[in-house]
Amino acid sequence: MRTVIRRRDVIVGLGASLLAAPAVVRAQTPTVIRVGALKLIHSIAPYFYERFVPAGFKVEVLPFETPTECKTAVVTRSVDFGNFGIAAGELGAAAGEPIVLIASTCNRGMAIIAKKDSPIHALKDLKGKRVAVFPGTTQEVFFLERLRMESMSIKDVEPVRVSFSEMHIALARGDVDAYVGAEPAPGVSLSTGIGQLVEYPYSTAMGSLNMVFGTHRDVITSKPDLVRMMLSIHQQATDYATRNKDELIALASAKLGQKKEAIEASIPNVELTWRFGPTQIEQAKVYAEHMLALKQIKRLPDFNTFIDTSFVDALRPL
Repeated sequence: MRTVIRRRDVIVGLGASLLAAPAVVRAQTPTVIRVGALKLIHSIAPYFYERFVPAGFKVEVLPFETPTECKTAVVTRSVDFGNFGIAAGELGAAAGEPIVLIASTCNRGMAIIAKKDSPIHALKDLKGKRVAVFPGTTQEVFFLERLRMESMSIKDVEPVRVSFSEMHIALARGDVDAYVGAEPAPGVSLSTGIGQLVEYPYSTAMGSLNMVFGTHRDVITSKPDLVRMMLSIHQQATDYATRNKDELIALASAKLGQKKEAIEASIPNVELTWRFGPTQIEQAKVYAEHMLALKQIKRLPDFNTFIDTSFVDALRPL
């Protein structure tokens, strides 16, 4: 029978390893849990964590510009947990880094956007065009696979390295003809009339797998109770954000510095989630095979150590 984790049991079960300090000290100096998040709507759930943190603890959210930066922060123990793209995780695992995926953060959240009223309406129309792509990201792998499915390759376009936060601006200025972006940039482009949708690239065998939730292997080994508590918080915050769209939009607008209309346009293309099961594991393996074929990694990750679903499997749907 699968074990069920209750919030009360999680908090009580932390035990002496986390709550050994005297009561007075705990009240004055809470245990800080550092969580990395990207400056994208995919990573908005951590900003809801504070609602569900038990007494004696505090969550500090550290924003990162790129998935690789956030993953590296986990590897170096600069943060305790991190939200980053599956690509960054697999790049690290394939290189032997002690990164472990323990839950999901967001599916979907990607889009290929072209300039409004341009002749680019389908992937084949990108041939010879300047396309903003950020190397080493989940979006890049999805884009390359979609090109392959259309009997095209990266050589058929002119790739331009642009960070996610700059893609909409680059399109508006005319620096690029299209971009392979992450929300809320597509929502900004569509809501302002700057861009038009080419496609959501979810027709590959990788589905809509995007952002994941990970930690350092040593954290799992030395602080399993902390991992259980953190995933309980992550689950509650994710489900709360999903159920309360108005609060999600308001908080995302404030944290990301985007207008409400842009966030509203992004929401339908974002699936916040904590679940990570057999489907996601299979998609992650397919993803790794693509990365290997593209020579982005030299070997496949060891999935026996790279993914640990035992903690998320023990969570009960709220």
